[in-house]
Amino acid sequence: MGFLHVFIFALIFVPSFTINADESLNLNEEVLGLIVFKSSITDPSSHLSSWNQDDQTPCSWKFITCNPVTSRVTELTLDGLNLSGKIGKGLEKLRNLKVLSLANNHFTGHINPELSLLTNLEHLNLSRNGFSDRIPGSLTNSGTIKFLDLSQNFISGPVPEELFTNCLSLRSLSLSSNNLEGPIPHSLSNCTTLNHLNLSSNSFSGNPDFTSGIWTLTRIRTLDLSRNSFTGSIPNGVFALHDLKELSLEGNHFSGALPSDLGLCPHLKKLDFSNNLFTETVPESLKTLSTLSYLNLATNMLTGEFPQWIGSLTSLEYLDLSRNRLTGMLPETIDVLYSLTYISVSDNNLTGNIPDGLFKLGFDRIDLSRNEFTGSIPPGSSKLFESLESLDLSGNRLIGDIPAEMGLNSKLRYLNLSWNNFQTRMPPELGYLQNLTVLDLRYGTFHGSIPGNLCDSGRIGILQLDGNSFTGSIPNEIGNCSSLYLLSMSHNNLNGSIPRSMSQLKKLKILKLEYNQLTGEIPPELGELENLLSVNISYNRLQGRLPSGGVFQTLGKSSLEGNLGICSPLLQGPCKMNVPKPLYLDPFAYRNENGRRRGDDQGDQPSKSFKHHHFLSFSVIIAIVAAVVIAIGVIVTLLLNISARRRLAFVDNALESCSSSSRSGASLSMGKIVWFDSKSDHDNYCIVNPEAFLRKANEIGSGVFGTLYKAYAGDDNNLLAIKNLVVSNMTPYHEDFIREIGVLGKLRHPNLVSLKGYYWTPKLQLLVTDYVPYGSLYTKLHERSPSCQPLSWRNRFKILLGTAKGLAYLHHSFRPPIMHHNIKPNNILLDENLTPKISDFGLTRILSKLDKHVMNNRFQSALGYVAPELACQSLRVNEKCDVYGFGVLILEIVTGRRPIEYGEDNVLILNEEVKIMLEEGNVLECVDESIGEYPEEEVLPVLKLALVCTSQIPSSRPSMAEVVQILQVIKTPVPPRMESY
Repeated sequence: MGFLHVFIFALIFVPSFTINADESLNLNEEVLGLIVFKSSITDPSSHLSSWNQDDQTPCSWKFITCNPVTSRVTELTLDGLNLSGKIGKGLEKLRNLKVLSLANNHFTGHINPELSLLTNLEHLNLSRNGFSDRIPGSLTNSGTIKFLDLSQNFISGPVPEELFTNCLSLRSLSLSSNNLEGPIPHSLSNCTTLNHLNLSSNSFSGNPDFTSGIWTLTRIRTLDLSRNSFTGSIPNGVFALHDLKELSLEGNHFSGALPSDLGLCPHLKKLDFSNNLFTETVPESLKTLSTLSYLNLATNMLTGEFPQWIGSLTSLEYLDLSRNRLTGMLPETIDVLYSLTYISVSDNNLTGNIPDGLFKLGFDRIDLSRNEFTGSIPPGSSKLFESLESLDLSGNRLIGDIPAEMGLNSKLRYLNLSWNNFQTRMPPELGYLQNLTVLDLRYGTFHGSIPGNLCDSGRIGILQLDGNSFTGSIPNEIGNCSSLYLLSMSHNNLNGSIPRSMSQLKKLKILKLEYNQLTGEIPPELGELENLLSVNISYNRLQGRLPSGGVFQTLGKSSLEGNLGICSPLLQGPCKMNVPKPLYLDPFAYRNENGRRRGDDQGDQPSKSFKHHHFLSFSVIIAIVAAVVIAIGVIVTLLLNISARRRLAFVDNALESCSSSSRSGASLSMGKIVWFDSKSDHDNYCIVNPEAFLRKANEIGSGVFGTLYKAYAGDDNNLLAIKNLVVSNMTPYHEDFIREIGVLGKLRHPNLVSLKGYYWTPKLQLLVTDYVPYGSLYTKLHERSPSCQPLSWRNRFKILLGTAKGLAYLHHSFRPPIMHHNIKPNNILLDENLTPKISDFGLTRILSKLDKHVMNNRFQSALGYVAPELACQSLRVNEKCDVYGFGVLILEIVTGRRPIEYGEDNVLILNEEVKIMLEEGNVLECVDESIGEYPEEEVLPVLKLALVCTSQIPSSRPSMAEVVQILQVIKTPVPPRMESY
């Protein structure tokens, strides 16, 4: 029955049905209100098809819950239905609504302040959408809201004070992962019944009000203020929070001492104060927290002795006190922490022996590195053997034998005992570690021979034995290390020859054997190792020819010098070989045709027969052979150049025939977001209004290839980034687009921004990628705010190495290689751990036709990063163009300066200036002063690597795989007492 019929019915039967008519009118107000609300949103999957305006009541509609007595709507739950649009009018008609949940959709615009008219509303969840602008101060005016979640949106500005003027009913509040700023409102203290408060991942600043603010919320259970910009100290007397279970202040700028009254929270289970500026000692009151299972105080400036009462925390599972300034010893009572699975106390000043009981617990990971521990390694228990996967004891003063029981650790994958003073032999039991992939024993004062069973498992990828006193020969069984890609045995006393079995290491990339007493010739079979990128055999007693293939023909002098007689034009001195020397053929020593020797008769001239039988000296033969080789090389080069010119001409013709068309006025066809990690049919769905993603308020950046927006997409509604390809009309054919993007969708690497999916219509294409929250490297280098700490050398090197690994993956894991073409700091994004993520890779595969305007824009936006051959030809040549850009990136990271800087009278080109300073011997003067202290033995070779990468000749640049290996060699472990960077 329609609304008009109900109204007529009510007029006719007013005397006897007055109450029923009123109820019918009210019920139909709810129908009309919901229909009006539906009209302002987009429902591409028709989830709301059951909502019929002719129904007398909405109680039979999907996603609606009514009171069974009054038939009034009490709950509206539309979570994860892929809805979009704005919250307009209509919902205010639901006078009895208690639960409104629109989470995990694509709603945009501001939060409608008319939601405050819902006077019975108790639960409001608008999380994981695209809401922007500010929070309406009137949102909680009703005073009935108990649960409010606005997390993971784009809400900005300060939180209004009036939001909490009437919040006596509020139990749970989450504003996390927005763009909120300013201080926490003082009015929050009015919410005296608040149990859960999450303000994490915003830009809140200032010092929280410890006397009249959040610390007066005595009923709080979980409090998360992590990853903001809070400052100041936390005074004592604020933690009388009896119900508090979880407290996270991680990633702020809090300073001063840790509050001594933390122990007054008897139910505390999680405490995370890491990555702040806290000083002084760990308060003893923590020992009363018998329920604490997670304690993280890492990366502060805490001093004093390691807490000897740590054994009182009997529920502890995770303990991280690393990167502080703690002294003293680990207590013996630590062995009562039976639930502990993770412990890290690295980078402190701890002394004494490692407690025996520590190695009787069931750890997954132990990190005691870079302290001053002495004594021997305790024997482990069967419980430890069953669980331990990573053990790092490097950078201490440990002595004695390695426990034979260590060979029983079946799960151990990472073992680092470097930089110690063991003064013992390497135990053969290490060969029993069947899952070991990394073994680092550098500078551990080991002696004796290297066990032959070390590679029995065949899983070791990194074997580093440098800086010890190993003697004897390299075991022939080294060929069993089939997974080895880094083998380093330098600075030992190894003798004998290099075993031919080393040629079986097909994955080997780095070989370091310098400073030993190796003899004989280098096995020629090593030249067949195609993956070998870096070799150093200097300062041995090697001789003879170098292997004819592979990397050996490109080795520099520093990799060869200091041997007895290696044959190389780079070295001075004799060339000694283990074969008979070629005879010197003297043409005058042969007889003439009459049988007489030349010279038997004084004054005789050479006969005609001799003139026709010349014998050439050995040096002449070499000269002729060299000339032939050079001639062949010239011919091959000419042929390659001809082929290249034909290919370039073909591409130029394609560029000339391409013209860009306008997108204005184009009608959008129905499209789909296609997820590469699709797990259900619901992951592929239509989008009627793609512009919902592309609003100015959601824009977070733009580049040559398109504009980037922040959005939520997919069934799990994670925070994602949407790139609107500005030149997308150059790929009008769906088949071409999905063929190329299918390749990019398969790329998975920790240093690449993952491509999650795409949206396609003939006139609009969107790329869906991971959202990286901490901005670009460019911002960290050149637009850093005064409150943001500069990047340390350790973090800069981490960014360099990670970026190199990402590019190497693109270049070497695919045929043809995937090139980036636009390596610069703007395209290097950083996550919360400063892990670099390369963005905008592979776009030239998708945009198969690029007009000259786009190409010119690309070069204009990347001045200083573009390789000479790419700039001249206006198109790529090969992956060495990316290597050039990476070299410039190195210089920019190390110096903190842009690649091209314009003065009043000149233009400064960074790589040219660094090259001059290197030649003058003062290159370290160009290092960014904001880095602070740095290890010169790392910075100097990194700068040299940058200049090699920016060579004007592409063939002189290394590959990205070589760059990765060189960086890994440069990054040697810091000696025990060396300051952290």
